[in-house]
Amino acid sequence: MTRIIHEKTDVVPMIAEVFRELGYEGATMSKITGRTGLSKGSLYHFFPGGKEEMASEIMAHVDAWFIAHVFEPLEQEDPQTAIPRMWREVNAYFRSGQRICLVGAFALDETRDRFALMIGRYFQRWIDALAAALVRTGATKEAALLLSEEAVGGIQGGLILARALNDPSVFERTIAGLAERVAVFIGEPS
Repeated sequence: MTRIIHEKTDVVPMIAEVFRELGYEGATMSKITGRTGLSKGSLYHFFPGGKEEMASEIMAHVDAWFIAHVFEPLEQEDPQTAIPRMWREVNAYFRSGQRICLVGAFALDETRDRFALMIGRYFQRWIDALAAALVRTGATKEAALLLSEEAVGGIQGGLILARALNDPSVFERTIAGLAERVAVFIGEPS
């Protein structure tokens, strides 16, 4: 039975899960309708630009979540609060490694060319926000940037390994190890 959805904001998270599961190329309109219970008419009502518009909206939705829960706290809050918060929020968002990073997945295939600017901005802002927080703890800009790249790269790698091995604990251990490394680096207990 077709679902009745009244708001576009209700539709975006549903479609995002289809893209997470099947990737951009695998998320055909028929698979999106089948997995969400939405009619093609409803989808085109909300997304007249089709699948590319859906993906763009989903990426904007993901970006907005990360801005509110990760990037802005790292940029604006006390680093001793914001950095541990980042680990908690990231672990919750990715469901302890059971949910892939859609932006990361898009970066790995030919979808990257369609959304290169959005993908690049997302990862660069995360690296820059974490680096800025680390600098506020006394780290040099160079060291903070290197550690931030390692942390964001480690999160992405942990997600891939957890998915590949079908073992979410890989992600949890990765997050714990990265958090410990950052905490040691800034001289705080983890």
